[in-house]
Amino acid sequence: MSKRQPTPSGEEKNVNGDGQAPKTRALLEAKGIELFELIASKGGLPADDPRISTGGEYAEALAALIELGLIRQPTEDPEMWVTVDPATVQAQVVTPMTQEGIRLLQESAEWANDFTALRNAWRRSAPADERGPFTYIHGAAIQTFVDSLVAECEFETLTAHPQDRRDPSVLAETVRKDTQLLQRGVQMRTLYQHAARRNSATREYVSAIAEAGGEVRTLDEFFNRIMIFDRRIAIIPGPEGVASAVAVREPAVVAYLVDVYERAWERARPFSAADSSTLKDIAGEQRAMTLRMLIEGHSDPAASKRLGVSPRTYAGYVSDLKEEYDADTRFQLGYEIGRSETSEVDGSTPPPENHNW
Repeated sequence: MSKRQPTPSGEEKNVNGDGQAPKTRALLEAKGIELFELIASKGGLPADDPRISTGGEYAEALAALIELGLIRQPTEDPEMWVTVDPATVQAQVVTPMTQEGIRLLQESAEWANDFTALRNAWRRSAPADERGPFTYIHGAAIQTFVDSLVAECEFETLTAHPQDRRDPSVLAETVRKDTQLLQRGVQMRTLYQHAARRNSATREYVSAIAEAGGEVRTLDEFFNRIMIFDRRIAIIPGPEGVASAVAVREPAVVAYLVDVYERAWERARPFSAADSSTLKDIAGEQRAMTLRMLIEGHSDPAASKRLGVSPRTYAGYVSDLKEEYDADTRFQLGYEIGRSETSEVDGSTPPPENHNW
């Protein structure tokens, strides 16, 4: 609901309940400040100046200055517009916003306390399948459930995301939520596969999160999606794949998952590291993983999934290996790999220097 407040000229101006209208501020920034400076520099501006008449360059800016009470027509010269000290107007416009902001912060804190009490009551009386060691969640309810855990998180989140292609629009929303989480003082660590380094949307996400204080690393190995909140509850994929999830509250299982995560984190490489030695090591790890997939006989779709790349990219890796081992077919490639020092697959010997990825 709008309120009327008096201006220094004795008139009233509209201030809506949420603060001065954004449209008025936009007009002030676009042309209003320029017009104010013009009037101030000249000591006044005639009311019939064509620049402030209907359709003139400053017509809308004039209306904004009048609404804000930043200009007035003095009694002794009602045909002129003169400026008003902005400090007196600022107090009338900004102070109510500040007070409203403080009130809203206090109100939000009270609501948060109330919902904490409600959650505690719900947990004591919820059905066994919703408060027990395992809860199965399906479809759209997964994101809602995760969002509630993010809102409740107090000190740490650990997440791992396989594959490198995530919807940019989803990542944009994730940046907003994760930045808010970090600003609350929650520590956040995220794992991707090495292939994520090639994805522009993921790089933008990592840049924003790193600036806010989060840590991101990449790993050559395939892993399943996991989220762990405050080392209290973990979210893992359900039996139906991405269409379902399981919330794990059993302390022993959560502790085990945290240990698995920590071991993977220690082996991973910081996403921000882009020096030549790191990139060379990453290329070597991806090459070794490709060799392992070939030796173990995995299909292209399965192998590409484990490396976190598209089947087309994986086919390119295999093609590079054919050239490296001077093989025309995959059968020949397998034979040549078998003849070579296969210990390089597990990283015990360095790979040849002529690979280019």
